Order: sequence, then C-alpha cells, then structure tokens
Amino acid sequence: MTSKIKVGIVGYGNLGRGAEASISQQPDMELVAVFSRRGAVDTLDPNVASLHIDEAKNFQDKIDVMILCGGSATDLPEQTPEFAAMFNTVDSYDTHAKIPEFFASVDPVAKKSGKTSVISVGWDPGLFSVNRVMAEAVLPKGETYTFWGKGLSQGHSDAVRRVEGVKAGVQYTLPSDEVIEKVRNGENPKASKSERHKRECFIVAEDGASKEQIEKTIKTMPNYFDEYETTVNFITEEELKKDHAAMPHGGFIIHSGQTGEGTNQIYEFSLNLNSNPAFTSSVLVAYARAAHRLNKEGQTGAKTCYDIGPGYLHPKSAAELMKDYL
Repeated sequence: MTSKIKVGIVGYGNLGRGAEASISQQPDMELVAVFSRRGAVDTLDPNVASLHIDEAKNFQDKIDVMILCGGSATDLPEQTPEFAAMFNTVDSYDTHAKIPEFFASVDPVAKKSGKTSVISVGWDPGLFSVNRVMAEAVLPKGETYTFWGKGLSQGHSDAVRRVEGVKAGVQYTLPSDEVIEKVRNGENPKASKSERHKRECFIVAEDGASKEQIEKTIKTMPNYFDEYETTVNFITEEELKKDHAAMPHGGFIIHSGQTGEGTNQIYEFSLNLNSNPAFTSSVLVAYARAAHRLNKEGQTGAKTCYDIGPGYLHPKSAAELMKDYL
C-alpha cells in the first residue's frame, strides 16, 4: 500500500481547524502536527501533536507538505518564504494586487530548497481564478464579471481586526443584484468592481479607542476598502457573537460572450458556502496533494492554480480518473 501524504498545519484559527477536519476525510493523507504561535492548542483529534511554531523546523523529515493557514495581511508574506525553505507548502494568500510580488518572494526560495510552494489557492483566488481564465479562453469575445457574496470575507475581516483600536470585527461583501441581472441578460454593463459590490463592517472597538479614527483607517485601507462604498457599524461584543458567528460566503463568475456566428453565450460558475473557512481550507488540502505530487516529479518553485491540472488534486490516479469521470 502506498504510504500516506504526511501533512502539517501552521496556524490554528478557523482555517487551521477547517484544514484538520478536511484532512480527516482524505483517504491518502494523515495529519502529523499542528504548529501555532500560541504553542499547544486543543486540536479536533487529541492524538495529533500540537507544538509551538518554532518547533516546525524539527519536522523537515517527518512532513511532506505544510499547509499555511495564516492571514494575508502580515502572516503569509513572512511565513511562506520562511517555510518554503524547509517544506513543500500551500497557502491562501489573497491580496490580488500583490500576488505577482508575493510569487516573486517565494519562487527563488522554493527553487533553492528544491521544494514546491503552491500559492494563492482557495476559491478566490483559486477556483474563481481558474474559471475566469477558462471562460475567456472558450469565449474570447465577451466580458467576465466576478461577484462576491453576500458573505463574510476572511481576508477583509482579518484586515479590519488588525486596525489599531479594533478588538474584534467582521466584514461582509454585498453584490449588486441589479448588475448581476444585467449580466445574465447579456447586456454586458460597464460596471467597475466597486460598482458591483459594497462592503459592510461590524466592529467592536477597544475601550477608549477613537471610533472616528478606526472608521477612517478602514475606509482608506489600500487593496481592501479604499475603492469601495464601505459602511462601518460599531456594535458590542455580545452582538458580534450573537449575530455574526456564522461565516457564510460565495459568489459568481459570469462570462457573457459571443461565439463566432454572433450567438450570445453565458458561462457561469457559482459557490454557495455555509462556511467560508471550512471550504477554503478544503481547497488548500486538495492543493497540498498537488504540491506533494509535483515535488515528487521534480517540479520545484512557486506554483499557482494555472500551473496545476485538476488531476493533481484528486486522490485517484490518472487511469482511474479517465475511467470514472472523463
């Protein structure tokens, strides 16, 4: 029997817990250890080793791929290059505007260490990215529209929580139903991403913090809020726990195009998620399999979802996939 892929998790928040749950469903994977800045944490499986993040370097011969579950604002820009020097890695870095820069910081490190680092996977970037490119490849004459929500954004919520004076908080992305309907009707409206969405934040402020300053900092934050109509609501910690504990999300990729004879065609891919982090971590786990397989083939350096065929993500062999699904 082929030995199982040995996996480690760095970071044990919502994404890390989701990754552990997902690994338990995989027939060809086993979780070796969880690493956290907090040290030992209560894992879902009490038999899994739980250690301080500084201990990870001692597991280079025990772990095939490390799933990095930190945030994009400050964790992953430091952690992915650091861990790529020691392990095959996969992460969900999602600051779209900075992905080329992030790739450039990881690729030479992974190549030097002979490791494979799959960056920026999840559902967007990730599955949505694949479908944007597929739609435009098939229907080159047309327009692609991405709509996020209604839902709680992991990356944007992480960003607001790091604002000085914020004790806790979440951010929801709200798509424009009017624009969605126009796209599905083949009208190809000229709507910027800021016209397609609004952002709404629910913030618990620290005692004595300036709510005015918090609101200003959030609304002017580059790459997150500065281009959007953003509403900041201040609530109590009790209200946050009561009304905003669930983490739903989803969205649509809609490509409205024409084939050669001028016929209108609509390509749509959608997700409706009851738990954003649980789904995102499930995508990370599938790409962890790909990172391991690519590395065994000698394909080192940083990779994105555009470099990886779907066959690398599935536990079945190429022959089995051809027989069962093609």
